[in-house]
Amino acid sequence: MQEDEFELFLSEMADVKPLTQDAVLQANAEFSPTLAQQARRKAAEQEMEYDPHYLSMEYVELVKPDDVFAYCKDGVQQGVYRNLRLGKYQLDATLNLLGKTLIEARGALQQFITDCHQRGVRTLLIQHGMGRNSKPHPAILRSYVFKWLPAFGVVLAAHTAQRQHGGYSATYVLLQKNAEQKRENRERHSKK
Repeated sequence: MQEDEFELFLSEMADVKPLTQDAVLQANAEFSPTLAQQARRKAAEQEMEYDPHYLSMEYVELVKPDDVFAYCKDGVQQGVYRNLRLGKYQLDATLNLLGKTLIEARGALQQFITDCHQRGVRTLLIQHGMGRNSKPHPAILRSYVFKWLPAFGVVLAAHTAQRQHGGYSATYVLLQKNAEQKRENRERHSKK
């Protein structure tokens, strides 16, 4: 049986001609990319650089329009979190995301939190709506806001707002102090 296979192989290879080129490229030959290739590589690397404020648009765990959102980083005092949750802090800034697409809302939220932290604003209100009639799923923007807020390193705590501030359609956010505020706090409480 093996002779039949060999005969079949020889008959198939009968009209094949050997290669005339005998030169083989060296594996360690120098390769220099063109300027266009270098530019494309640089652009791709910049695009892939880590963004500390990157907010994912991928999978999100869907929440119901009347679910309470509660987030608190380790180290936040319970009294501080309770006062935030009860709406006892003065709201220094408000962001309205109503009517925005997810991409617009993501950009606005990123810019808003970054700006507020740089300016030393600590207590925020994010108005995202309840999303009862959102398509394709109810509360889709609300679900993404709940996913995005803990992704910010400067967000210490967040909680669904009290009724007078929007209830389920809004969220309180507490930001950490910026570098200037931390310095002032150290100076104020240092031993003299």
